[in-house]
Amino acid sequence: MKNLSVIFLPLILIFSACNSESPETRFQDLPEEAQTISLTGDTLYTSVDSLPEALANRIDSLSALALEQDRLVDSYIWEARKTAYRGDYRTAIVQLSSAIIEFPDEPRLYRHRGHRYITLREFDLAIQDFQKAADLFEGQDDITEQDGLPNAKNIPLSSLHTNTWYHLGLAHYLKGEYDLANGAYEKGLVASTNDDMKVAFLYWHYMALRKAGHDVEAGKVLEQVSEDMVMIENTSYHELLMVFKGVFSENQILDENNSELDNSTLGYGLGFWHDINGRHERATEIWQQVHDSGNWAAFGFIASEAELVN
Repeated sequence: MKNLSVIFLPLILIFSACNSESPETRFQDLPEEAQTISLTGDTLYTSVDSLPEALANRIDSLSALALEQDRLVDSYIWEARKTAYRGDYRTAIVQLSSAIIEFPDEPRLYRHRGHRYITLREFDLAIQDFQKAADLFEGQDDITEQDGLPNAKNIPLSSLHTNTWYHLGLAHYLKGEYDLANGAYEKGLVASTNDDMKVAFLYWHYMALRKAGHDVEAGKVLEQVSEDMVMIENTSYHELLMVFKGVFSENQILDENNSELDNSTLGYGLGFWHDINGRHERATEIWQQVHDSGNWAAFGFIASEAELVN
């Protein structure tokens, strides 16, 4: 079996030497263990942690199996995902960039690197990667993407196409480019094959339409959401859409047992809901609470951060 550290090392050296825009050079003046600078100007740190045993073992097994089957791209992706799950997003980007040197026409590598560029607030670089991925997979059949840890029903829900359109839309949304975001969400809805992914796209699509002033179209989005939809993963998005639709109240979806990720997601969405209904001070208060939570890699956190600087 090949040793991935041996494979990656020369490629990392090549990447660092040739690409002046790599995270290692873009952020070389940051303190040790710092990952990036937030939209509010804060230096963001991460404590690189060990993974839960079940997750680490699963990724190691998937990576090893990929190597045994000569699926080198898959093993590269799993190693980079493992690095990102530990909180070392800059190194994950370097790993993916190294793999791109070897496999420049592999859309999955650009899709995963773009995701981590969003984490580091490099939205323009993320958009470039997602557009590159979309250009490369145009006309090709979609590919299911396996989860790090399987969901409750052990059913992978997302794919190369849906993840690319979802994250491309998010990068545009975070830049305030709402019409471009809506274009990505519309393509993602076409590619969606289950209610979880449909709800994820409808959630951001509704907000981007409202942000762009397309209120009639936004109302039509809500017509596609029903209370009896059964979610496996995207419960928070579904609950927020029910709030936007006037079916659920704010208090119905708040729970002390929510995870940090749930709280970031719900916090941003509820802040948005208050804002579009004219309660701007309440919206800002909620977004600030999300920001103060410190869960800075969560999309709800990044979106709240973007609202606070606008």
